[in-house]
Amino acid sequence: MGKLLTAPVRGTRGRPSRHGQTILAAGAVLWVPGPPKKSGVGRKKPRIALIHRPKYDDWSLPKGKLDPGEGWRAAALREVREETGLRCVLGVELPTQHYLAQGRAKEVRYWAAVPTGGSFTPNREVDRLKWLSPRKAKARLTHARDRELVDALLAALGDAAAGRFADE
Repeated sequence: MGKLLTAPVRGTRGRPSRHGQTILAAGAVLWVPGPPKKSGVGRKKPRIALIHRPKYDDWSLPKGKLDPGEGWRAAALREVREETGLRCVLGVELPTQHYLAQGRAKEVRYWAAVPTGGSFTPNREVDRLKWLSPRKAKARLTHARDRELVDALLAALGDAAAGRFADE
């Protein structure tokens, strides 16, 4: 999970890589506690927010590029708000993803996050939002790399009982 960076990044051009300038982005795995079990004792697994992007016709997690001078955490909060309409609080940092997007290197940092308010309204960028169990979320996600983040969230939530899930 590592140390959190709070220094602003100068623009979205990012760091040099063998594929040109690295695109820097941030996002979150937005979750809510699962519904109560039928037995009335305990809860089911958490529900995870997935977004559908009509431009790509894919199911994804909320994320987007850093604005010039914007920090990683601020970008994650802004992107969740822009794409889902929800305000949230960031928790632990999840694994960073590195991949090629249209031939350019991309680095995306993610956090676990819980919503604190707002509501979803379909828009040009995101036309649907679904809250799904981890199993259904992993089946619906288009990219395997996003499925790994669902597993990382579940591992982080498992650590919560040991007091390791923080909202900083």
